[in-house]
Amino acid sequence: MKKLILIAAIAIGILPASAQKHQTQNVIIVTLDGMRWQEVFRGADSALISSNFTEDKEEVRKKFWATSAEERRKLLFPFLWSVISKQGQLYGNRDLGNKDEVANPYRFSYPGYNEIFTGFPDKRMNTNDPITNPNMNVLEYINKQKGFEGKVAAFASWERFPQILNKQRSGLAVYSGYVDVNKPDANERIKYLNELQHNVPHYLGDSTRLDFITYEYSKEYIKQFKPRVLYMAFDETDDMAHAGNYKSYLERAKQEDGYIKALWDMIQNDPVYKNKTTLLITCDHGRGEKPLDSWKHHGAEVAGAEQTWFAVIGPDTPSSGEVKTATISYHKQLAQTIAQLLGLNFEANAGHEVGDAVTSVMK
Repeated sequence: MKKLILIAAIAIGILPASAQKHQTQNVIIVTLDGMRWQEVFRGADSALISSNFTEDKEEVRKKFWATSAEERRKLLFPFLWSVISKQGQLYGNRDLGNKDEVANPYRFSYPGYNEIFTGFPDKRMNTNDPITNPNMNVLEYINKQKGFEGKVAAFASWERFPQILNKQRSGLAVYSGYVDVNKPDANERIKYLNELQHNVPHYLGDSTRLDFITYEYSKEYIKQFKPRVLYMAFDETDDMAHAGNYKSYLERAKQEDGYIKALWDMIQNDPVYKNKTTLLITCDHGRGEKPLDSWKHHGAEVAGAEQTWFAVIGPDTPSSGEVKTATISYHKQLAQTIAQLLGLNFEANAGHEVGDAVTSVMK
């Protein structure tokens, strides 16, 4: 009888549209630190390939160059442009008039991640130092909701995320830098990764582990612990850009696209996640474009460093592909977007503002 009443209520429109259609039960968030929108939508940059910033120019051209932007971007980001472009949405192609930006004035990592997860471009967060973030973040909020307790985790290559996400206050599972997964029931693969990450060369220094390790941890954690929200933060694109190594910047971007594809394929073959999971991919800030060497940099004084992008795919997101409308979105809107994809409303009890959700990502 209850089932018949429910069906009747949906049929005559008594239940709200969100209750009738909402399918997302899990969210995976991925960030590619400092990845420019220019490469995402245009592919490899011919000026940078021809410059002193690129070694092995002919090899790079063979791997990443094609005559059209559509061909080039698919060579660089095959998952974005063969799967998300058909089944999801991509925002931030300024060549089409669609803009995505950070709202914070600083345009570097800590302020960018604070904005994404707190929905608030806090002018106090003008640092990459290990300062504990006073603002409540959306992962912390979700972790306190019924059915999500202990089901939210973050894996990051850069060591700063325990402060950005205020692990001490939030109680979130945050594994960043060279922090081990210290769960006593961790499987043998995770225990092996705990050992491996300390033994591989620290090419990125002692504060940032290889993105491969971050990906492997995330994958194994999903397999064993079935989190409902997982955040995976890559870093190497930013490192290679700061080093002025355009070849490695492109190679790391393609590699991370491959990690994301493998993760998506895995969850789509897992009945816990299949057709119940939304994936959101973005970055923390943009980079410069002109003069040419400004691609290495970002920050308040770098023109274009506020210009960003994001992509979404999931059961509640219309498959409209590349968004071509002349609108502008801000990263302060992503926290509420993540919450509403899960049927929640992010309310920051610390009293700070929260940007409105990007409602076009939901049916």
